[in-house]
Amino acid sequence: MIFDLDGVLVDSEPPLAEAAVELFAERGHAVSAEEFKPFVGMGEDRYIGGVAESRGIVLDLVQDKARLYEIYLRLIRGRLRPLPGAVEFVNECRDRGLAVAVASGADRIKVLANLGEIGLPQAVFAAVVDGNHVVHKKPAPDIFLEACRRIGLPPATCLVVEDAVSGLTAAKAAGARCLALTTTFEAAQLAHADWIAPDLAHAPAEALAW
Repeated sequence: MIFDLDGVLVDSEPPLAEAAVELFAERGHAVSAEEFKPFVGMGEDRYIGGVAESRGIVLDLVQDKARLYEIYLRLIRGRLRPLPGAVEFVNECRDRGLAVAVASGADRIKVLANLGEIGLPQAVFAAVVDGNHVVHKKPAPDIFLEACRRIGLPPATCLVVEDAVSGLTAAKAAGARCLALTTTFEAAQLAHADWIAPDLAHAPAEALAW
């Protein structure tokens, strides 16, 4: 079982968008949280870079991303909660003897902070792969291929849990099956997933049984 993080185990998009809006405001630009949605799941470089590009704003990605994380880590303290069924589903997978991994396009600082805040620290997983581990982000399959490599299983034997269109595309390109959650996008946009559910509390039994 390979889990995306944001929108699957935790909903950190609102505080991330809030942090990004604050970052742009500090740079003298008024942007809305909605402008970041097309770049969900593509890593923070693209998340803030995509909006900057669309607005003709020049960013210093290294400096501005560092500031983004400063704001984000302040905003999430004591605020993040696991999404419904997330902790229970991960534990059930482990109880069944399944290898569990996280594959998130976010940078490591954000991935580890999110996991810690929701009570699923890094030690729970056989592997935690983040956006710093691959050159090509989702929708490229690289991050899921790397997760499969680290847990020692071929993609065809793995189930990816995703919420983003780019992540679903990446999972399919990797050769894995996919359970898509409608926490971020509508079911119609995720129609080529093997299974679709509103969250992990309502994951279909056949997805886990497979």
